[in-house]
Amino acid sequence: MDRALTDATGTPRDTGTPRAPLPPPPPPLRPRRRTRALVWAAGLLLALPAVLAGCRALDTDGVTPLPQLLSFLPWATAPAGLGLLLAAASRRRVPAYLAVLVLLATVWASLPYTPLPAVTHGTPVARIRVIAANVEFGQATAALIDLARRERPQLLYVSECDPACGRALTAALSGTLPHRVSVDAAGSAGSVLLSAYPLRDRSVVPSTMGMPGATATVAGRPVRLQLAHPMPPLPGQVALWKRELGRLRDTVAARPAGGTLLVAGDFNASQDHAALRSLAAAGPLLDAARVTGASRTPTWPAEGPLPPYVQIDHVLTTPDLAAVATRFPALAGSDHRAVLADLDLHDGR
Repeated sequence: MDRALTDATGTPRDTGTPRAPLPPPPPPLRPRRRTRALVWAAGLLLALPAVLAGCRALDTDGVTPLPQLLSFLPWATAPAGLGLLLAAASRRRVPAYLAVLVLLATVWASLPYTPLPAVTHGTPVARIRVIAANVEFGQATAALIDLARRERPQLLYVSECDPACGRALTAALSGTLPHRVSVDAAGSAGSVLLSAYPLRDRSVVPSTMGMPGATATVAGRPVRLQLAHPMPPLPGQVALWKRELGRLRDTVAARPAGGTLLVAGDFNASQDHAALRSLAAAGPLLDAARVTGASRTPTWPAEGPLPPYVQIDHVLTTPDLAAVATRFPALAGSDHRAVLADLDLHDGR
C-alpha cells in the first residue's frame, strides 16, 4: 500500500475523496404481503355492508339477491366492524377511512325507519288488542286458539289459514270473535280475519295469497281493517312481491282522508325493505313495534336451524291508533312468532 495513504500504524488515511453511499437494503417482502392481504380481506368484508347501506340510502330493494340479503342488514354491522379492524391493522389510511364510512353508513341504515308520533290528539275512547299470526298451512291452529283464549283479542289476523283452520277458529272463538271476513283457499293462500266488532264493506286485495279487508265500527268510529300477506321475495318472484306490496300501498293511499286504518299480518318484508317503507309512508302508518321500542324483535324463522333474525310480521296503524304495548308470542307448529299489540283508539279532537 502507498505510504502516502497510510498513517504511522499502517491504517489507511481519509483522503477527503467522497465515497458513494451504499444502497438501502430492499424492504422485506413479508410485511408488504401482509398489508395487501389485510386490505383485501377488509374489502371483502366491507363489500356487502356497503351495498346494503347503499340500497337503504337510495331507497331501493334492487334485484336478487339484494331483497333477500336486506333482511340481514342489521347483522351486516358485524362484518363491517371486522373489516374496520383489519383495515386499521393494515396501517393504510385510505382503507381505514373507507371502512369507518361503511360502518357508519351500515349503522345509520339499520336505524328504525318509521317516525315516532310527537303528539296523539284526543283522548282514548277504546282499547283494542290485536293478534297477527301466520299459522303455516294451518299447522299452528291449535296453538293460536289457545293464545286467543288466553289473551282475548278483539281482532285476529290469520295468514296461511286453510278452510279447516278457518272452521276450527270460528268454532272455537265464536263467543268472543263472532264476525269474520276470509279468503277460503288451500295451503298458504287462505286467510281469515276475526273480529269482536260487526264488519261491513268486505273486500279483497288481489294477490296470490289471501288479503281480505273490512270496516269495523269501534266506539262509534269506522276503522278500516286490512290483512297483509304478499308473496315472499324469493328469487324469480321479486317483481311479484313488489307488485303485491304495491297493491297494499295503493289500498292504504286510497283510504278516506283522516280515516283510521289498521293493517296487520305477514308482510314478508322488514323495515329494511323500500317496498315496506313506501307502504308505511302512504298512510302514513306507524309500526306498533317501533312505537313501543321493539322494532328489531325478530319474528322469523321461529323454527329450523337458524334462530329468528328478521321482523317480517307487523301491525301498522294510523296515528290515532296509538300502540301502548307489543309482544311476540311463540306459536307451536309455525315458523313465525305472532305479534300481539294493544292499541288505544283516540277520538282525534
